[in-house]
Amino acid sequence: MEVLVRLVALLVVLLLGTGLRAIGVLTAGRTARLNAVAYYVALPALIVVSTYDRAIDDLLSPALLGGLLVVLFGTAGLAWVVHRGRESNGRRSVAIVQSYHSNLGYLGLPLVAATFDGAVTAIASVVLGVVSLMQVPLTILVLTSLNGAEAAVGDELRSLLTNPVLASLLVGLSIGSVGLAVPGPVVAGLDAVGSLALPLALLCVGASLRVDLPSIDVGATAAVVALKIGCMPMLAWVVFSALAVDPATFAASVVMLGTPTAVSTYVFASELGGDTAFASLNVFATTVASIGTLFVLIELVG
Repeated sequence: MEVLVRLVALLVVLLLGTGLRAIGVLTAGRTARLNAVAYYVALPALIVVSTYDRAIDDLLSPALLGGLLVVLFGTAGLAWVVHRGRESNGRRSVAIVQSYHSNLGYLGLPLVAATFDGAVTAIASVVLGVVSLMQVPLTILVLTSLNGAEAAVGDELRSLLTNPVLASLLVGLSIGSVGLAVPGPVVAGLDAVGSLALPLALLCVGASLRVDLPSIDVGATAAVVALKIGCMPMLAWVVFSALAVDPATFAASVVMLGTPTAVSTYVFASELGGDTAFASLNVFATTVASIGTLFVLIELVG
């Protein structure tokens, strides 16, 4: 019951962001500033405080890395087959990308941190880093190859490698691996700032959700929802069960890979020739539907 109440509260905050945008409170500029605080301050603080006391060898195992590779590319391959008949390259490329590209930073990690203990949160931080390094280049490759768009791939990869989420993960893991002592007040401060990551991120996501009614393709959107928040976590469950990983790794991987489509896929679609109205609809649909599926996943692994 506690998990259900928490997820309903998340939905309320998400819809609050949508409502504040609709009445003009969360303008584009204000949302951008709020987004910057979440991305450059709150989320990195959460990652550091989750990993600073753990060695990288305890978190990143061959089983975790191999399992993430299998689930990500397995889902992407299935999405390619399911969506191969879409009527346009712009819509087909977006459907494929949004079937595997997860909202790990703005929803996954903060949700895990609010629901599970420190061991699960630490592994979820590693999942965030590893999967981000894989899914962003894959998304750029799919969109550019299907749409014939040109992208400064080198710039995109440099941006990925220098983003604050990965940088904070490296800082946290480095501190944990060498055994540096972090003063208690610093940890408490980081913990307080990190606790803001989830509500800030939800407000930003809610403010970015839009539905263009004329663009609705029920069948295509339903397929994206089924693959992203249905098939992907199910595949993760099967793969990590077969790998016999520890409970913390299992819980972190399944819940993180069960998150909805990332809002950033809309940005990639707009820059690289994708169907942006369709992309926006899918972000909305997977995000709202994931409240129910994440509840089920958390109950099953928790």
